[in-house]
Amino acid sequence: YLELTTGLRLGEICGLRCEDFDEKKGTLKIQRSLGRGVKGKAHLGDPKTEKGKRTIHLPESTYQVLLERKGKVNSDWVFPSIKYNGQPTAPSAAYHRHKQILADLDLPSIRFHDLRHTFATIALQNGVDIKTVSGMLGHFSAGFTLDTYAHVTTSAQKEAAQTMGNILSM
Repeated sequence: YLELTTGLRLGEICGLRCEDFDEKKGTLKIQRSLGRGVKGKAHLGDPKTEKGKRTIHLPESTYQVLLERKGKVNSDWVFPSIKYNGQPTAPSAAYHRHKQILADLDLPSIRFHDLRHTFATIALQNGVDIKTVSGMLGHFSAGFTLDTYAHVTTSAQKEAAQTMGNILSM
């Protein structure tokens, strides 16, 4: 859910600490990412890009989920591992859980990262500007976001041209 409503990477979600959630401001600070280090051991590090360290504003529904979760979690981590008490959930474990949920619901198998693409596509299709989407995703540049989602902006340009043509031909 968090991936779909915020566009966060899996490692960023797994690396969230409770202190990163500012319930007064309704924001989430992305300051670290949990990945696979040497010999497959979990490794806590910086986000993927320089602009990966960011603060994002949460939609109300996500804010409510995190607020409820904060009251139930007895850990420094937003998503602690059940298996390894007090440790963050490894991205591989979260990925496998994602796959299991899809299978249990008879939904098509998609990569966890596809939820990030869905977030970006829906945001762009609904008028969120490329610079804002790029910042939310933590991309190193809006140009990269534009290149990655050119198919979305191209269809939006076609719609804009048609809309303007309709208005001016009245």
